[in-house]
Amino acid sequence: MHAPENTPPTGENLRAALAGLLDGLPPRQAARAVERLIANYRGRTPTDAPVLRDRSDVAAYAAYRMPATFEAVRSALEAFRDRLPDWSPASHVDIGGGTGAATWAVAAAWPEGERETTVLDWAEPALALGAELARAAASPALRAARWQRQVIGGGPAVPDGTDLVTVSYVLGELTEADRRAVVGQAARARAAVIIEPGTPEGYRRVIEARDLLIEAGFEVVAPCPHSAACPIAPGADWCHFSARVSRSSLHRQVKGGSLAYEDEKFSYVAAVRSDGTDGLPAARARVVRRPQIRKGQVLLELCTRDEGLVRETVTKRHGATYKAARDADWGDEWPPRDEA
Repeated sequence: MHAPENTPPTGENLRAALAGLLDGLPPRQAARAVERLIANYRGRTPTDAPVLRDRSDVAAYAAYRMPATFEAVRSALEAFRDRLPDWSPASHVDIGGGTGAATWAVAAAWPEGERETTVLDWAEPALALGAELARAAASPALRAARWQRQVIGGGPAVPDGTDLVTVSYVLGELTEADRRAVVGQAARARAAVIIEPGTPEGYRRVIEARDLLIEAGFEVVAPCPHSAACPIAPGADWCHFSARVSRSSLHRQVKGGSLAYEDEKFSYVAAVRSDGTDGLPAARARVVRRPQIRKGQVLLELCTRDEGLVRETVTKRHGATYKAARDADWGDEWPPRDEA
């Protein structure tokens, strides 16, 4: 997926805000906090006892994880916007938003216009730090966002008439009942975007959410070119994508790596109410694996509307289509708009 023009300023704005978080916190202390949080955070924390205990915990974890979450959510929103380029949310609720990475991604995807933004989370230190970061944002919607404490999965969280709900890297922390409750809350909006880690378990949770959204009257916008059953056989494989993330010095220190970037794998579903738009444009296939470029040909693994999973081979004799195939990226629609 190719970054929209507005992404670098927003991403740089976020990285600059995050860089200030660790001022005065010894690098080794920050690294130790991140290592502990990575080992204990996902999937083991009851919603009434957050593992992010104080500001130093939250600052270290935000500096480490927010860039990756931001890029994954931004990529999912880009696919959404590619399919519905004239749609723009006037209101956004981020369920389990923590320090607000998804809210920054929404600001990157739709920088124009005014928007009412609410971030919900159970961890007060995360909300406080998210609000602090947002005050340094260039986006007026971010600076004006509301940061509200709420147990995730408990009670109504999304007002009727909300345009967009995001739920990113949250479902894995919840019980099955709470996962269903959160997706039900997301289904109160006109559009919902749900992102999970790009693992078999993350994909399974996304498929569960996708099924619930379709039952609630939603139509899938992305990544699927249809709202029928996923053509991937259960247990055989999983659908996921990749977003490139610039590594901070903290990333390199914690992971012991030297590269200036890493790739964040994620699974997602983006959907809209079938009566929430003037109609989706005709869907095209989506590239669901990294294209294989060989001498004189490109192999594309595609998810299609009518044939399920297919492999398409594009060769030099296809002319402009061959050039487009060489430029295609994992997660892109196929063929490109000017080739459709």
